[in-house]
Amino acid sequence: MLSMQDKQTIIEIVRDVAKTEILPRFRSLTSDAIDTKSGFDDLVTVADVAAEKAMTERFHEALPDALIVGEEAVAEDESVLDLLDSSDLVLIIDPIDGTWNYANGLSTFGVLIAAAYKGETIFGLLYDVVNDDWIETSRGQGTWYVKPNQAPTQIVLSQQATDPSLVGVFSPFLFKDKGHRKSAAETQTKYARVIALRCCCHEYRTMLNGNVDFFISPKPNSWDHAAGILAVQEAGGVVQMLDGRDYQPSVREGMIVVGRSNDVVQSIIKDFNWYNQ
Repeated sequence: MLSMQDKQTIIEIVRDVAKTEILPRFRSLTSDAIDTKSGFDDLVTVADVAAEKAMTERFHEALPDALIVGEEAVAEDESVLDLLDSSDLVLIIDPIDGTWNYANGLSTFGVLIAAAYKGETIFGLLYDVVNDDWIETSRGQGTWYVKPNQAPTQIVLSQQATDPSLVGVFSPFLFKDKGHRKSAAETQTKYARVIALRCCCHEYRTMLNGNVDFFISPKPNSWDHAAGILAVQEAGGVVQMLDGRDYQPSVREGMIVVGRSNDVVQSIIKDFNWYNQ
C-alpha cells in the first residue's frame, strides 16, 4: 500500500515535474508541438508526453513495485488498461488534465494522480499547476485542501443543494451517440445551471469547493475520474454508475453519477433514465 512518506513523495514528484516540464511550455507551444488523438479537439502536446515520461520514470524509482497506467501510454496501447484489474499497487497518471485548455493558453488545467490497490482507489491527488496547490485524499482519511506553508484544511461537502433545481457539471458533447447528445442537451435545461470546464481536475475541485451539486460523465476514463471520485466520497459525497454498479477504476463503459448527497444522485439517475434505454 502507500505510506504517508510515499504519498508525500508522489506529490513532490508531481510538483517538480510541473515546474520542469509543464509550466515552461505553457503559452509557448508551437503548432508542431500539438497533435490530435481521437478527434480534432482531443489534443496531446509535447508537454503531456514529456510530463508523463518524467513522472513514470520517477514513480518507478520511488515505488519500484508499483504498476503505472498513464493516459498517453493508453493512447498508444489500450492493453495497458488491463493493469487496472491487477491486485498490485497501480498508479494512474493524467499528466495534463485539460490539455485543450493548456494548448489554447487557458489556465484551467491540472495533474491527476490516483493510486489503486486490488482494484480499489486508495489515494488521489488533484493538483493545480498554475497555483501550486492541491486536493489530496486517502481512503478512510478524508479529503484535504493543501497549500504550501499553510495548515491543510479538511473538505466536507454540505448535503444542502446550491439551488432547488440543482447546479451541475456535464457537457452534451461528451455523449458519442447523437440521440443521446440531444437528450442530454434537453435534460440540461431543467437545472438551475450546468457548466463544463473541459478539465475534470478543476470540475471535481469546483464540486469539492461546494459550488455544484452533481457531476456526470459518459466517459469513465480512470485517469480522469479515479482521484476526483475518491475525493468526493471521502468528503461525504455519493458516487455510482447510472446502471447501479459501484464505481471502480477498471470500469470502461457506462455513465458516472457524482452528487453531494444520495438524494441528488437518485434525482440525476431518474433524469437520465433515457441513457440506458
